[in-house]
Amino acid sequence: MSAPHPMSYEAFTARAAADPAVVGLVLKGSHAHEGMATRYSDHDLYVVLADEAATGRGALEGFRSARLDVVVVTVAEFDRLGDWERYAIARARVLLDRLGGRITRTVAAKGRLGVAEASRVAAARLDAYANAHYRSLKNARDGNPLAARLDAADSLGFLLDLLFALDRRPRPYNKYLEWELDRFPLPGWDTRRLLTALARIAEAGDVEVQRELFGRVEAVARAAGHAATLDAWGEDLGLMRPAAGRRVPWTTHTRRQ
Repeated sequence: MSAPHPMSYEAFTARAAADPAVVGLVLKGSHAHEGMATRYSDHDLYVVLADEAATGRGALEGFRSARLDVVVVTVAEFDRLGDWERYAIARARVLLDRLGGRITRTVAAKGRLGVAEASRVAAARLDAYANAHYRSLKNARDGNPLAARLDAADSLGFLLDLLFALDRRPRPYNKYLEWELDRFPLPGWDTRRLLTALARIAEAGDVEVQRELFGRVEAVARAAGHAATLDAWGEDLGLMRPAAGRRVPWTTHTRRQ
């Protein structure tokens, strides 16, 4: 399979679809998220080869350009993709599936964490979130505002990992957070209120907002079976929780269908 370089996305997908060694085409990134592509966005494409056709990947990889990011993998390699790439695949669009729906099922499966995996991730991220949250409040109390704001910012990544793990979903990239929550809200959370709280913490390390958010997270985490992780913080929870009378109701956002 050879052609002049560079090649457009449309020309490449048509040519790849005509190659019998190609059993799947999966589009990820901005063009797979409705309304997110800009004039700067390239097309991120997985080309999935039959396992026995792996030797032909070199020719296909030669089509990568500034406007077309091609990653060539075998079926087995595509099945194993995960970690940071998991969210990208979970929200990808399957353009070609010659395996009777196998590639489509793999994409769908990336969007759902197993029960044990989700529980393990949630427990670890809850402890990391609590640690960064505690350090932020302690630094604010002790008159170290820069450290307090940096720790507050650090806490947000752990928090988002936790909240999505509790819903058995991979955390979206920051770029797609609002897109994801607008279309697939976290159960029990008001999306606008949550995003507003995240913004105030990221921008100013607002101590009271941090505490109010932690109070909500604590209730959700305990209900999900993670009381032991929280209880291990003992008396330090007193600093981390909202002050008496400042608990703010977090109404549930209606899920968009």
